[in-house]
Amino acid sequence: MISYQKYSLIQLIGTDLVRNAKIPLILLFTVLLSAILVVTTTYQTRLLTAKRELLILERNALDIEWRNLILEEKVLSAHHRIATIARKKLKMQYVAPEEEKIVIDQSLLHRYGNKYTQ
Repeated sequence: MISYQKYSLIQLIGTDLVRNAKIPLILLFTVLLSAILVVTTTYQTRLLTAKRELLILERNALDIEWRNLILEEKVLSAHHRIATIARKKLKMQYVAPEEEKIVIDQSLLHRYGNKYTQ
């Protein structure tokens, strides 16, 4: 009498691979792991490259701002220097608004009318 046993096809393939094909299985898992690592590394590289480009743009903006601040500092220091020289050497001082006197050129009055006297 012949006895029939039921075997699962997946179980038979798995058992056969484990017994007879260990090296191809190891190579398959190694290739899959390598592929996953390549994809992960590529993704991380792209993220870092994008971040680097943003930092370069930010550095350029800060560099431009720094140059503008240096120019502004030089302009303000020149103005301060001129004001100091005017006060000390030339004995100049600021005039209060009530002490101001406005001088009007008469030729302008004839040429443009009375809009300067109003």
